[in-house]
Amino acid sequence: MRLAIISDIHGNCLALDTVLAELQRHMVAAMICLGDAIQGGPQPAETVARLRALSCPIVMGNADAWLLSGEETGNEPNTPERLERLNAIREWSLAQLSADDQMFIGGFMPTVEVELAGAYRLLGFHGTPASFDELILPLTPDSEIQRMLGPYADRLLCGGHTHVQQLRHLDRSFYFNPGAVGFAYRHNQDEVSFRADPWAEYAILTIEHERLALEFQRVPYNPETLIEIYRASGRPFADEAIAQYARR
Repeated sequence: MRLAIISDIHGNCLALDTVLAELQRHMVAAMICLGDAIQGGPQPAETVARLRALSCPIVMGNADAWLLSGEETGNEPNTPERLERLNAIREWSLAQLSADDQMFIGGFMPTVEVELAGAYRLLGFHGTPASFDELILPLTPDSEIQRMLGPYADRLLCGGHTHVQQLRHLDRSFYFNPGAVGFAYRHNQDEVSFRADPWAEYAILTIEHERLALEFQRVPYNPETLIEIYRASGRPFADEAIAQYARR
């Protein structure tokens, strides 16, 4: 059995389509999406349409919930200027989506559990099983990992949210993050020089009898194509997003 795990598309259907084309080559049997699928990018309606056609299980991410409710649940500091930008983009995103599209997003689940081959089960979530806002980073202390994930370590675990491909061991199990499909970036950047990466990230979990294999994948797409999509979209503050992908 080969299972594709995707996360953090953020309304970038160009990147999602790039991943889907790759997955045809890998011949995966199924897919799950770990949330933050729609909000942020220039193609919210296209992304919803693609996910509806896929009919795969989808986790509710913090950005998905915020898109629908406008209620901030995390602890990220916000300035009035940043809030103004975020709210303008949210209102634009909602205007691109039909009532049925919004109902579809509202049906995303807090967690997704998948029965795998043999005795394996996979639990998927966005931040942690308890909260889509909690962060798991490569340098998160083991004690914190045990607190957040220890009660669920009878399963394989996967989450998104941080846009970082990573693997953490949990006794006889493990947690992994497949990275971000639609907004990959390196965390060791300052705000002034920040650049997004022109590739889509995902993971493939393979189970054959008792053998497990986890592959982290990275597939490039043309940033100039994404820039043109932003320019044609009408999304507010598109120039700021374009600058993250523009070559220096």
